[in-house]
Amino acid sequence: MLKKILSVSGRPGLYRLLSQGKNMLIVESLIDKRRTPVYMNEKVVALGDIAMYTDDAEVPLAEVMTNIYNKYNGAVEIAVKHASNDELRDFMSGVLPNYDRDRVYMTDIKKLITWYNLLIEAGITDFKDEENPGQGE
Repeated sequence: MLKKILSVSGRPGLYRLLSQGKNMLIVESLIDKRRTPVYMNEKVVALGDIAMYTDDAEVPLAEVMTNIYNKYNGAVEIAVKHASNDELRDFMSGVLPNYDRDRVYMTDIKKLITWYNLLIEAGITDFKDEENPGQGE
């Protein structure tokens, strides 16, 4: 699911990919449902392509968000703008105990919480991609 959810640099919130043209993408904001074009000169990242650093390897963002959902079963009640660094570290340790404290910055944790809450508000609770259905059965 996260392969079709995009972060666009310089634009607030997250966007759902609706269609793809030659030089642009058509996206819909998860916040206000407005559809807008995103041109190829803008930096766009699919959430499915993001991973969090741990002491051993990198953990896909979908797995981290699934951990958050399993622990909090809904929205995370942390005021991101006013949270202390200790609160953010405690949150991250609770959902990904072996995260790399040197390479995962406080801004990354704030962004993770903000994105997670946006996805929950939009009704998205299944963070795994459906690219390989039936795999592992």
